[in-house]
Amino acid sequence: MTTTAETLRALTAFEHYGSPARAARALVDPDPALLRDAWKALSGESRQSLKAEAADLDARGIYAVNAGSSQFPESLMIGTRPVVPTLFCHGDIALLTAPGAGMCGSRRVSDLGLRAARACGVEVSERGLTVVSGYARGVDTATHLAALDNGGQTVIVLAEGINSFKVKSEFSRSFDPARVLVVSQFRPTQPWAAYAAMARNHVIFGLGKALVVIEAGDRGGTLAAGRDALKRGRPVFALNFGADTPVGNRLLIDAGARAITSRTELGHALDRIQPESRQETLL
Repeated sequence: MTTTAETLRALTAFEHYGSPARAARALVDPDPALLRDAWKALSGESRQSLKAEAADLDARGIYAVNAGSSQFPESLMIGTRPVVPTLFCHGDIALLTAPGAGMCGSRRVSDLGLRAARACGVEVSERGLTVVSGYARGVDTATHLAALDNGGQTVIVLAEGINSFKVKSEFSRSFDPARVLVVSQFRPTQPWAAYAAMARNHVIFGLGKALVVIEAGDRGGTLAAGRDALKRGRPVFALNFGADTPVGNRLLIDAGARAITSRTELGHALDRIQPESRQETLL
């Protein structure tokens, strides 16, 4: 099936079924009649609009990796149920399944947390792992840039449709399309929303071998991401700054996250879940 056809399947599922859960069930179902019937149920105007949208996305190098396809990451499946219906992607598809670590933290990060985010991003990158994060200001930006500036690679997981993506000014000197994959689980035209920022965290820790929590508050998306990752049985590493440890990090450590006190300790922890990576201390 062509790239445009897969993208059209995803757009049809979103258009006809509405909710991501129903769209996901249709895309993963092996019976092609479901989406054929969904396509037939659309008006002629809607079908033409979706065809034009799929062609435009293809022309811009954006493609859909749908649940049920051979390229869809197994780590985004819970049994037979996909976490998301599709991933609209731009960049190197190999990064979608490359070994990596999810990294998250506060937008209003402290100076200590920002330094730690950069150091941990470098540590992840130097161990040959892809940094997976959410492209928000603060921790996300620091970890993405740490990877890129260190010659590594990164996956940007958006909290809005992929049509909204642009290279931010902070990335202007570091952005290398050959080492970046941009992904979005949402309809390409969907604007940013708080609920979407929470939902995309499941992709961040789903694509990574572990979730590294730099700085979490006593509520909010980072704390929720850590708790959800623990429920899914994913390794969660929460930084421990001693007396300066954020409340959310403490809550996650109490809930079962591993406390990490240095980038070297993080590297060793990653090595234990990524045995093929290098074992030496890189600090």
